[in-house]
Amino acid sequence: MLLAISSNPWLDALVRLGIVALLLPVGVIWLTWLERKVIGRLQQRLGPMRVGPYGLLQGIADTIKLITKEDVRPVTADRWVFELAPFVIVVPVIMALAALPFTAEILVRNMALGLFYIVAVTGLSIVGMVMAGWGSDNKYALLGAVRAGAQLISYEVPLILTAVAVAMLAQSMNLQAIVGAQHDTPFIAYQPLGFIVFSIATLAELYRQPFDIPVAESEVVGGATVEYSGIRWSMFQLGEFASLVLFSVLGSLIFLGGWTWPLDPDGLDGSIQALLMVVKVAMFIIFFMWMRGSLPRLRIDQLMALCWQVLLPFTLLQIMINGLVLAYDWPDWTLTALSGAGAAAMIFVVYQAARREGVPLAPSAGPQRVGSVL
Repeated sequence: MLLAISSNPWLDALVRLGIVALLLPVGVIWLTWLERKVIGRLQQRLGPMRVGPYGLLQGIADTIKLITKEDVRPVTADRWVFELAPFVIVVPVIMALAALPFTAEILVRNMALGLFYIVAVTGLSIVGMVMAGWGSDNKYALLGAVRAGAQLISYEVPLILTAVAVAMLAQSMNLQAIVGAQHDTPFIAYQPLGFIVFSIATLAELYRQPFDIPVAESEVVGGATVEYSGIRWSMFQLGEFASLVLFSVLGSLIFLGGWTWPLDPDGLDGSIQALLMVVKVAMFIIFFMWMRGSLPRLRIDQLMALCWQVLLPFTLLQIMINGLVLAYDWPDWTLTALSGAGAAAMIFVVYQAARREGVPLAPSAGPQRVGSVL
């Protein structure tokens, strides 16, 4: 049976995609428990402890609650737009995961333009958010959808440009070729500036602190999903956590060398490749969860200014540095030095802007004037 499936490329791809679609909800249930535990520890709490040993069954209990909860739709809502919005959020993430290799052997399909495909498909989530706000026939939901669309479109630009910078170094958009180009040195060593921009832009794409304005209760009563409940609301959560896994795997592939290990460039066993990927992806996931429990929320003007006035110019600087090094065949250490200097300059610019506007960087007993970061 396995031989018959593997001999038919369409059937083989369908079965692999079905496995991804089945594993995704299970992984999201576990990730919700992990995030509540991580944030609980950061806040000196225990996190979930009631349902199951150490609260391990809390995610399953929450899933049962959401599935059985009443599904309410506003009377004046646009039925088709309202009901299709959650699918427009989730389906593109599953489509992107289909082109994302986990190891040299564990993948659905290897695409020659895999990096381009993933960046293009993940951008469709913007449409889902706008549909949710528009279809709800709620002015607060619509305003939240517009703000979410503005944030996603803005931070999509530096995110795409960091992918362009990686493709310049690897001379390919094939993700397996990009990983192969890092067999001796991961790209994070060559372009730390691009890695920092990628991490910040990913936080914004995932609606995580300090960029959680689209889904924050204090910002337009919960954003575009305020009218959703039950299983439809849980699909938005599914899309968020699936995107967390997607960008964590992508970051591991394009910056941390994926399943390769610099100390053994001749190749590793499949089980060792999987273990390396699990460790690297877990580092990204824990980092994103850590940021959610550590950083305060930005205002909308601060959020947009950070993207257009800081991240975009420095991302273009990274591309210029890559172009100069490749065009004039400079040694690799110059790429590291120039990109590192750019990263230091970006941090210095943000620090000086915050101090100039009176943003407190440490607790103070007296009143503080908080202005725009930029």
